[in-house]
Amino acid sequence: MGIWILNAQVVATGNELAKRHILVEGNVVETIIDAANGVPDTAGHTVVDAAGNLVTPGLIDMHVHLREPGFEHKETIATGTRSAARGGYTTIACMPNTRPVIDTVETVKYVLDKAETEGVIRVLPYGCITKNELGRELTDFDALKEAGVIGFTDDGVGVQSAQMMKDAMAKAASIGLPVIAHCEDNTLVEGAWVSEGAFSKKHGLKGIPNESEAIHVGRDVLLAEATGVHYHVCHVSTEQSVRLIRHAKQFGIKVTAEVCPHHLLLSDEDIPGMDANWKMNPPLRTPRDVQACIEGLLDGTIDIIVTDHAPHSEEEKARGVDLAPFGIVGFETAFPLLYTKFVATGEWTLQFLIDKMTSLPAQVFGLPWGTLEVGKEADLTMIDLETEKEVNPAEFASKGRNTPFTGWKLKGWPTWTMAGGKVVWSEA
Repeated sequence: MGIWILNAQVVATGNELAKRHILVEGNVVETIIDAANGVPDTAGHTVVDAAGNLVTPGLIDMHVHLREPGFEHKETIATGTRSAARGGYTTIACMPNTRPVIDTVETVKYVLDKAETEGVIRVLPYGCITKNELGRELTDFDALKEAGVIGFTDDGVGVQSAQMMKDAMAKAASIGLPVIAHCEDNTLVEGAWVSEGAFSKKHGLKGIPNESEAIHVGRDVLLAEATGVHYHVCHVSTEQSVRLIRHAKQFGIKVTAEVCPHHLLLSDEDIPGMDANWKMNPPLRTPRDVQACIEGLLDGTIDIIVTDHAPHSEEEKARGVDLAPFGIVGFETAFPLLYTKFVATGEWTLQFLIDKMTSLPAQVFGLPWGTLEVGKEADLTMIDLETEKEVNPAEFASKGRNTPFTGWKLKGWPTWTMAGGKVVWSEA
């Protein structure tokens, strides 16, 4: 039995919306028709009335932490994928800094099996660059690719050795997979949790300088040029990194980059005090860096938006800023935050935001999803652009409640998500 989605608003061009009826048969979009032509014959089909809400391709998040195996008190593949579905996501790529880390065929298989049996959306695993993410020995890239990883990263730590990174890039290039880099020079960050800026100076704290990120970006774009690998920069947060990536692209180096909502919306000047829900890595930077990231996203230097969804338990975050782990959750607030801040204010078009969260992530990583087209997989997200609600962590499907956005009033909330033709979340 197919599903007719009636009276859906879809983006035609820019911010212009057009009303369509969409038929899903099995896991495929079978038909899209202009609602001006009347209501189709829906006999024998399930009917979902979108009632004028926006319907987009399912959102894609290429940087998430599902915590399983090893940190199930923070999140599981089951709770994480449900949280993602609630945020409108239908495809997510999980980072390998679990325990054990994803550096063996067996661990890749564990994650994929769990995702198949307990997850509700598509989960794509990354494999580690180095064994145990220790930076000392490369993993078996061939075996990990065969097992199903879509790229290699030691996210959570930067690869400190330039030779190790060059070897990794050369090997990844030879088998046609990307290297995804957490850019951080350890010698510049030890003993600090906040950026070097207004907040650190006000409170007499050691700060994390922008160079800690940019040094690795600069090093790695040169190594990417030398090896020909597809090099992807994680969670860009500094003006210097944006500048280096822009320069690399101008020279034809195969580099892509991502940015998180919090690095587009918040600076270190917004941190209210010693609250670990504002502790993240990379840290919140200066207003100048925020503006550079926005400009980089607008001009295509930064290709896509990711959440870096990083759940932790309330007990862990209650240890205080010195002892609490880095990271905030992101699945369930990402689209409303960006829609309210940038689209509803007229700074961005709706199409621009949707592309950065759907078709462009798919293009960057060579994935067959991210579009709303006849004949394509039925990954769809329905979004209410009008109703305003407050961010309430108690309502999250994620185990994590760690967010700096509590109490923010936002529009653009996902209300219904379909992945592969199956309804995986509905507000009703």
